[in-house]
Formats: sequence, C-alpha cells, structure tokens
Amino acid sequence: MLFVNRNLLIRAFNRVISSANLSIMPPKRKKAETDGEPTTKKTKLDKKSSTASTDLPDDVDTSFPTQINPTAKTKDGRKFTKTIVSWNVNGVRAWLKKDGIDYLQKYKPDIFCIQETKCSQEKLPATLNVPGYHSYFSSGDTEGYAGTALYSKEKPKNVTFGMGIKKLDEEGRLITAEYDTFNLVGAYVPNSGKGLVRLKYRTKEWDVAFRDYIKGLDAKKPVIYCGDLNVAHQETDLKNPKTNRNKTPGFHDDERQGFTDLLAEGFFDSFRELYPNARDCWSFWTYMMNARAKNVGWRLDYFVLSNRLKKDLCDHAIQQDVMGSDHCPIVLQMAL
Repeated sequence: MLFVNRNLLIRAFNRVISSANLSIMPPKRKKAETDGEPTTKKTKLDKKSSTASTDLPDDVDTSFPTQINPTAKTKDGRKFTKTIVSWNVNGVRAWLKKDGIDYLQKYKPDIFCIQETKCSQEKLPATLNVPGYHSYFSSGDTEGYAGTALYSKEKPKNVTFGMGIKKLDEEGRLITAEYDTFNLVGAYVPNSGKGLVRLKYRTKEWDVAFRDYIKGLDAKKPVIYCGDLNVAHQETDLKNPKTNRNKTPGFHDDERQGFTDLLAEGFFDSFRELYPNARDCWSFWTYMMNARAKNVGWRLDYFVLSNRLKKDLCDHAIQQDVMGSDHCPIVLQMAL
C-alpha cells in the first residue's frame, strides 16, 4: 500500500498554482455604476435561508432597482415628474464629512428627506444650505439625538413640525410639507430600544397617534409618507427573521401589526406594490459584524402612499451602492 504525506501534497499543489500565476478565488465584483441606465440587482434565493420563507419557484424574478430609472413611467404610460428621496444619514455632521451633501448635487431630487440629523438648530453647519433648495430642520430637545430635515426645490405651501402632541414631538421626529396636490410626511419613527424598553411607547402611543394624524392629512389631500419607519414588516424584509422575531426592535409582532393597521387605513407600501417578490432588498445594515459586506440587513425605510396615488406610481429604488451611513437612500418616482 502506498502512503502519501498529505501536507507535502498540499505544499506541492500550492507551488504549482503560484508558479502558474493562477487563482482559485473568483474575481472581485466591480462596483455598480451610479450613472446612466438604472441598475437592477439580481438575487439568487438560498432555499435554506429564512429570506426564502415563501418558497418561490426558481424562475420567479426577485430583482429590484438599485438606481434611479430615467425612463420610469406609470402603468398607463405617464413619465415621472417627481423624484423624492429619503435617507437616514445617522448624523448630518458625520454625513457631511463623508461628502454626503454631494448626493443632492449629483442626483438633484425634487424633494429630499433626511432622518436622524442628530444636531440642534444652533449647531447646524452652514454647508447644509444648498443652492436651489428650501430647507427645513426639526431637532429634538436632546442634543445629538433623533431629528429630521426636508429639502425641496419647490417651496411648500406650508411646513409643520410634529403632530401637535408635546410628548411625541419633543424628539423632532416629524416634518410635514403641504404641496398643491399632496401632503408629504418625513418621519423618523421611534425605535423600541434595546430590550424593547420603548415598545409600549412606540406601539401604544406613537403608532396610534400617528395613525390618526395621517388619516387627518389624507382626508384633505393624498399623502406620501416616507422615512426610517423602524419596522421590518414581513419576514422577507430582513435577513434573519426567526432569530429576531419578538427579540429585536423593528421585528416585534406589535410593531409589525402597527404597520399593518396603518396600511389598512387606506395606504400601501410602494416598494412591495412594485416588487412583491424582491429579496435581499435591505436599506439598513448594522455597523457591527461586517454586516454590510455580508449583506445581512433589514428593510426599515419606506415610501407609504395613499391608495389613490397608486395610479401615479412609477418606480421605487433602493440605492444599496450609495455609502455614507448605515442606511442607504431610497427613491420614489411619481407622475404628479
């Protein structure tokens, strides 16, 4: 019987590979282009993954757009007239240092909503003033916490901050802008917190009050509601639903039910309306455990629209290749 030293074989194999200048590793993917034609991300379902919990057939398209579509149209063929972006920037001062403001200059959305500004009015950097835009900032009572902002090319007819309920408005989480044909609401919904310590506040107070607030707006004009809503509504809206359910803020049954209840009042999730089978469609990745590189994320950012705006919906993108925060921008295109 012939005995072979395994270690000697491995070293010999490596020498052959090295001398031939070969590589057994696949080539690195090129960074996706951010200009020109829109990019659509193709994802292959892992049948053992919790994200494939609906057991879609292999031939079902699970892709979704990751860039703005320059030819986006409604179902009846009308081209988009409004581009609205929402982005949790995780602190405007840190975002500016990462050249985040360049996003506005590059993509030039009609409306740009920001969440988690983490900056009081008195400390806002002057570089946040962008020519061609009217800007509005709402900061909370606590410096460096929460906060929202709105940039708009068109000056809104009216801008308000909060819901008019002191307890719910002290963190600067809500901006409402009235336009001729619609109301726009930019929100940074409260996180239920580590250990779910704010779950009751979030679900029994904020969600309930906000539902009444948005219904009141919708009674006057259709609503475009966007922002970091701090909930993964369905199992396909996060990478690991089984290990996070009822344990992690953003995927508690009460939070998810609150979102369901909101939709039942005459609203719809615009992304799922267009891409019901999309997978790996995350807009947030924790900074821990190299989650973004591994693409282990959550879809926490939404455009929720009044049902009567469904006919005006053109497209919805999740710009996963845009860096600068632990969230990425989401983009809504409408024919209004």
